[in-house]
Amino acid sequence: MKTYSFKQRFQYWFDNYMARGSGAMLTGLFVLSALIIFIAAALVKITNSAPEGVGFFGVAWMSLLRTLDSGTMGGDSGSPFFLFMMLIVTFGGVFVVSALIGIINNSIEDKMDELRKGRSQVLENDHTVILGWTPQVFTIISEIVLANESRKSGAVIVVLADEDKVEMEDAINERIPDTKNTKVICRSGSPIDLTDLEIASPHSARSIIVLAEGADPDTHVIKSVLAITNNPNRHAEPYHIVTQIRNPKNMDVVKMISAKDTVQPILTNELIARVVAQTSRQSGLSLVYTELMNFGGDEIYFKQEPALAGKSYGEALFAYEASTVMGIRKADGTVAMSPLVDTRIEAGDQIFALAEDDDKILLSGLSRIPLDEKLIQINKKTSGSKAERALILGWNRSAAIIIRELDNYVPKGSQVTVVADIEDLEHQLLLETGKLVNQKVTVQQGDIRNRELLEKLEAAEYDHVIVLAYSHLEPQEADAITLVTLLHLRDIAERDATPFSIVSEMLDLRNRELAEAAKVDDFIVSEHLISLMMAQLSENAELLGVFNDVFDPEGAEIYLKPIGDYVVTGQSINFYTVVEAARRRGETALGYRLINESHDSEKSYGIHTNPKKAEKITFTTDDKLIVIAEN
Repeated sequence: MKTYSFKQRFQYWFDNYMARGSGAMLTGLFVLSALIIFIAAALVKITNSAPEGVGFFGVAWMSLLRTLDSGTMGGDSGSPFFLFMMLIVTFGGVFVVSALIGIINNSIEDKMDELRKGRSQVLENDHTVILGWTPQVFTIISEIVLANESRKSGAVIVVLADEDKVEMEDAINERIPDTKNTKVICRSGSPIDLTDLEIASPHSARSIIVLAEGADPDTHVIKSVLAITNNPNRHAEPYHIVTQIRNPKNMDVVKMISAKDTVQPILTNELIARVVAQTSRQSGLSLVYTELMNFGGDEIYFKQEPALAGKSYGEALFAYEASTVMGIRKADGTVAMSPLVDTRIEAGDQIFALAEDDDKILLSGLSRIPLDEKLIQINKKTSGSKAERALILGWNRSAAIIIRELDNYVPKGSQVTVVADIEDLEHQLLLETGKLVNQKVTVQQGDIRNRELLEKLEAAEYDHVIVLAYSHLEPQEADAITLVTLLHLRDIAERDATPFSIVSEMLDLRNRELAEAAKVDDFIVSEHLISLMMAQLSENAELLGVFNDVFDPEGAEIYLKPIGDYVVTGQSINFYTVVEAARRRGETALGYRLINESHDSEKSYGIHTNPKKAEKITFTTDDKLIVIAEN
């Protein structure tokens, strides 16, 4: 066995002792100071060199004062040995105090670094936890801030992500300078690490939002959900978790690991694809969806109204002056959006309606509805359907689903042309779209920014043009390609007498303002729309059934139809009459779009949902009525 010298053993012990941290260092300094003081006092006492009348403890006290304040020595008098010992004590005190200041300074710096790292546990209850860091976080926070304005006691949002705490706080303050009565707390840590997860106190949160990030976002989401639902510290009550999944095959996995909890995964690719497909055929539809899902205007609320029990859904449509009934949620939880007008509302059922706030859903109490029968169009013929031509420029993970969704809406004989700068696109399209019933698809490879290519394609000859953002590129680069393409398309449209709709997908909401110069019919900021939906569900889990019904191609959907098909245009009319005109067709009127405001962002691009029914308005032939109807 190897032997070590006393010096080596002492150095090893000293290194281990100092490694214990500031507490050990302070203890060591205390012991060293005590040794210096008592050794000096003992030597002075033994040699009888202390001033007359001063005992051992008196010398010790004098030594202590000189240890703490070197200037105290200036007034000393006595024997040379006593003065020498006081000098030694003073030098020792200088060392001790200097070391003490250094230790305290380092401890403060370490604590500041720890605070900067955001590793302290959040001691909050009934808060919203956001796990992950993507551009979606800004929309989600801003929406939850609006939702929390009515909470008198305020609210708390905790963001836990594998990012620098200060950088996250700076980014949030820059994008959302006013969080009103909501406090936003950032912490650094991995959402899939059980120890880091505890920092955000998810077990006392009222809802948890898991953002999809990384190269494999679905795997990240599954691990994060697993870390919450199978946590050894979990509580017995179900967790309310909102998240997003891109691959439909992973939906079953999420359901398996969250059987005991309320986990609401949004299938993002299919949702965006449905929105793009529906919007390409109905200008302004994406704006309606945005109005329905943000907290800035009217929102969807559930209410049990005993006074409506036994009445029909058609009668309930006129029950509120400042709220718009959208459907019924049965006592068993099933949702029926815009059911048949003679559907009876039973005891225990709830209506769901658009309203400014839940306390604004008040019965009007009118005994007679003010209808103007002469302004209702009777048996107004609508134009028949004809084969459509659609042009898709660009490609991303939603494109194949968009084509499949379009196949549910277009008449037989319709055509879709896909142009993108993607290799082997035709083979990829064939694998992902499957067999189509109503459309024929042709594929062409090319740069969608090329003006000559767009001219050769005769873009103006198509009924609908859809510009998709390349998902394999960085968001800013992808949006830049989209912007250039849109400017070319708008110029082509202005020089052609045949109208065609242009729908564009953007990745960054901030680029929408730049794109408005192209005067595109609709912008679909995919991540923004998903963020709005996640924020709504985090505040009210019951909305999932409504949203599923809204975006489901089966059954009733939201449409923008010519207002002239329902009522006489050019004359002042109240919305009660418009509601009646839609009711007679088995539809629910939600609002209208004024075409002369379609490019005015301050007026929500002409979208007016949940108008007061008694107020009068004069429509033009180009205006649209927003209704819930069967296809």
